[in-house]
Amino acid sequence: MAWSKLKQNLESFLCPALYGRVEYRATGYRYLPDKAGLCYIAVDKKNVLNMSDITTLIRWYQTEQEIKNDSNIQIPISNEEIEAVRKDTKGIVPEDRLKVIARSRKISEHAKELLSAQSSLSKSNFIVVANKFLSTPIEESIESNDILLNILALVDRRVGKKRILKMTEKIKLKHPIVQYFYELRLSTL
Repeated sequence: MAWSKLKQNLESFLCPALYGRVEYRATGYRYLPDKAGLCYIAVDKKNVLNMSDITTLIRWYQTEQEIKNDSNIQIPISNEEIEAVRKDTKGIVPEDRLKVIARSRKISEHAKELLSAQSSLSKSNFIVVANKFLSTPIEESIESNDILLNILALVDRRVGKKRILKMTEKIKLKHPIVQYFYELRLSTL
């Protein structure tokens, strides 16, 4: 699909409150048709997501330690996870430490997921992901680990107010760029 047609399709799915605020942009190379151009998403005329640029407004993590030490990341711990730690340690660890151990385990898992999603985003082809978004159900895009699919789903008009409000806990575990677009969508409700 040509870029102009793809852009038109993506913009037709934007929620009405974000129409004109969120733009999909692409650069191309006239004399190098085999060279991929840059694609990015702009909000209020500012480049917010450029897949090949680390200097955007959103924090990009370089290491797992950066994610673990980021105070903005809030990891909810369930009773089942605490019980799993209790079982693994055979009950010899004090109660207050169980929560710390469970949180540490979960944040390590979360850090690995964030870094892999981030690395796949930098290698991804925006056009391929956008075509995938247009051909799959919205639920799959929301539940996906792909950052770009999450973003496209969050600004989609098919995702209603109730669904957006129910996603609050899940979004805390997503990459900061997904959280940014979630906050943007919340501001339109």
